[in-house]
Amino acid sequence: MDEKNSRNKKQVNDDAKQQQLNKYRIQNTGKPLTTKQDLKFANDSEILKAGERGPGLMQDWYYFEKFGHFSREEIPERVVHARGYSAHGEFECYQSMKHVTKACFLQEAGKKTPVTCRFSTVQGPKGSYDTVRDLRCKGVKFYTEEGNYDLTTIAMPVLIVQDPMKFPDVIHAYQSKQDDDIPTGTGAHDRFWDYVASNPESLHMVTWIMSPRGILRSYRMMESWSINTYLFVNEQNVATFVRFVWKPVLGVHSLLQDEAIKLGGIDPDYHRKDLRRAIDAGQYPEYELGVQLIPMEDEFKYDFDILDPAKFWPEELIPVQKVGKLTLNRNIENYHTESEMVAFNPANVVPGIDFSNDPVLQGRLFAYRDTQHHRLGSANYDELPINKPLCPFHNNTRRGYMRYRIDVDHVNYRNNELANNTPYTTPPQKGGYLEYPKRVEGRVGRWRSKSFDDVFSQVRIFWNSLTPIEKQHTIDGFSYQLGKVVSESVRQRNVDLLVNVDKGLADIVADNIGVSRPSGNHVPVSTSYPSLSQENTPKYAQTQWVGVVIGDGFNGKEVKDTIEFLKNNGVWVDIVSDKLGSVIGDDGTKIEVTHTFITASPYLFDSVYIVGGNAQNQAGFMQNVFDYVQHAYSHFKPIGVASTGQSYIRRSSKNNLAGVVFASGNPNFERDFLQAIATQRFWDRR
Repeated sequence: MDEKNSRNKKQVNDDAKQQQLNKYRIQNTGKPLTTKQDLKFANDSEILKAGERGPGLMQDWYYFEKFGHFSREEIPERVVHARGYSAHGEFECYQSMKHVTKACFLQEAGKKTPVTCRFSTVQGPKGSYDTVRDLRCKGVKFYTEEGNYDLTTIAMPVLIVQDPMKFPDVIHAYQSKQDDDIPTGTGAHDRFWDYVASNPESLHMVTWIMSPRGILRSYRMMESWSINTYLFVNEQNVATFVRFVWKPVLGVHSLLQDEAIKLGGIDPDYHRKDLRRAIDAGQYPEYELGVQLIPMEDEFKYDFDILDPAKFWPEELIPVQKVGKLTLNRNIENYHTESEMVAFNPANVVPGIDFSNDPVLQGRLFAYRDTQHHRLGSANYDELPINKPLCPFHNNTRRGYMRYRIDVDHVNYRNNELANNTPYTTPPQKGGYLEYPKRVEGRVGRWRSKSFDDVFSQVRIFWNSLTPIEKQHTIDGFSYQLGKVVSESVRQRNVDLLVNVDKGLADIVADNIGVSRPSGNHVPVSTSYPSLSQENTPKYAQTQWVGVVIGDGFNGKEVKDTIEFLKNNGVWVDIVSDKLGSVIGDDGTKIEVTHTFITASPYLFDSVYIVGGNAQNQAGFMQNVFDYVQHAYSHFKPIGVASTGQSYIRRSSKNNLAGVVFASGNPNFERDFLQAIATQRFWDRR
């Protein structure tokens, strides 16, 4: 069969990766305990001793096997992106993109490709917490019939550096200090902000992180961009510049700064649990893959350099074309083997995807494989089950740590006659990968393009695009982080830098952190783009988390009907009371309590349903209910009030009760409360 005509006829079942992984999944439950050599063992509790109270013996080989493995079972954590979490799923293509790329997973509508996906923060170690204000990353590994394709993206459309040579410096400045290993999981310290003030190109990404984008509500609500500029290449060898973006179907939503900080202590695994809960409930996280395309001849059409990773491509100028959807539909079963050992590399591409001259991308093509080689201990890390491609692979690499593949042929070099010069190369006409012949010219040197020099105009555009409430939250972000900086000089230099973005922003932050207002003014740019504001994102009630605060004696039918209505509309409901067990309504209705006031917190919930009621310690119960009301109200969250809960919140001259829905006298309470839950925040509340 002609390989050129067959390459797009190959099929990878959408569950093929799970079938492959099933070969490595082991169920130990119900099995006898054995050594690694399958020797059944009688005693797994005591070491071998000379006498009951005597010394241990060197001949206790079983202890050495067990403890020796325990001592070595951790691998080096990632230098960045150490704290992460994964899930499996599938990607379905919406439409054929063969007019711009021959990438196999984008050739026909309806084609499904199995994937694994890992989310992560950047600064903190594995033991940090999920809700820290930080850049977040998303790696998606497509298991295609032509090999693995790794698409790595981050939750901002811009990067903090314009050249890979500076990346070690910014991470050294961002991470904890050498002397005391403090702080963990935050950039709110002198060294990082000294770097920002000394490297103005970093201000763009930092402003995004200080905005609500830096403290996302959920991995399921995370937009992410490829940052780097790639190439699509079609069968006619015509190239097109491309950037990728993942658009969450649920929209892009964030926590408030106070919530993010408090949740770090209340539930460090907030995002991990949220992801697992959604998948377990069958409410699968979905993300549409969009591409922005620029013809090669339009490379210099825009007032920014399209190869600059510290610049975004405005959607209003370069539209996002949605080409498919990622659905995460299976949780991992072993964190170490399915998340910790998954290895992403932007150099893992398939025919139809190539690289531009984006300088940071060029640097990443070396850095990722080198990092994974060090972290996982061998160049054979791509043979681990989670990294192994679905299609067979043949090459001349041999030996090394973790080499469990048994190559039975003895010829492992090119060129050769003994094996008829195989494995053989494949011409591009038959599906072989060949780099696009980009035109290059110029002298060799350590350059930075002059077209990268404008580092303030796009930051100004981002600021102009924010709503007043988003601007206030960004001011809060800068004020909190810079307020943690001890050096007055570093604080002053940063507001002197911020004035280029917005004079009002810089003045307010300066006042908040105790330094002089800067001289000068912001760059004269008035452009704004609606796509940059989260206020224009979709909003749904589905998977919003409602805490039902309840005691005994509630209106049984009213509350039961409301809870069932919310659940039937995809809302997550948990019952909070003073103790576990059941609460009982006025008609004998029993509702099982899932959390107590001790084990839960109002910070965990997106909205609250205040039912009230009776408890053994009524005074303590009422105080806890008031705490839930106060938190939800002050954080602009929706509040539903049952007929038995009206005494906990009342209208006065000091409030307008925006987003508060009362059941009493309201036949449409359930639908009104559902709509309030979908709205998510009521910024006009006072």
